[in-house]
Amino acid sequence: MADQEQFADLAMPYMSALYSAALRMTRNPADAEDLVQETYLRAYRGFGGFREGTNLKAWLYKILTNTFINTYRAKKRRPEQTDLDDTEDFYLFRRLGGLEAAEANRTPESEVLESIPDEAVKEALEALPEQFRMAVLLADVEGFSYKEIAEIMDVPIGTVMSRLHRGRKQLQKSLWEFAGERGLRPEPARPEPAPQAGG
Repeated sequence: MADQEQFADLAMPYMSALYSAALRMTRNPADAEDLVQETYLRAYRGFGGFREGTNLKAWLYKILTNTFINTYRAKKRRPEQTDLDDTEDFYLFRRLGGLEAAEANRTPESEVLESIPDEAVKEALEALPEQFRMAVLLADVEGFSYKEIAEIMDVPIGTVMSRLHRGRKQLQKSLWEFAGERGLRPEPARPEPAPQAGG
């Protein structure tokens, strides 16, 4: 059993990370602040049921995600979307669809995706259907494992993998199209002539 007196010491260090996540979910600074406040209030009330030794960050994100889904999505309070100034950590395009592995053997596609401005990546991410967006945010921005995301979103791991795969694919497709519109894609390479036999 966790002690509520320890709550502030243990939970407060996650506040700025939770605020960044809340801002990405709500796309509005005032809503993000409300969401974080509500999350901490619920977490404090429920802290007696938190098992020490389990992942506090994932537990807080689960409360944040559920609060967002149950409260903010239902209300859709403010239609205007604000610029996500706070999200300079969108190194997403470097990690899309396994692109972290492409560092070793740079592909033309990874070169193109890296040349796309953060703003375009944010827009492409925001355009994803919410289930995919949440999965991609939790995995590629927040760094949670499939198992943690499954617990946070309360869905089976297979569902997380499917949403992540589809979300990343959609994101990659729209960024690839953006690169084409902006002339950022390289010209296709001409095939090498076959070597002459008997040389």
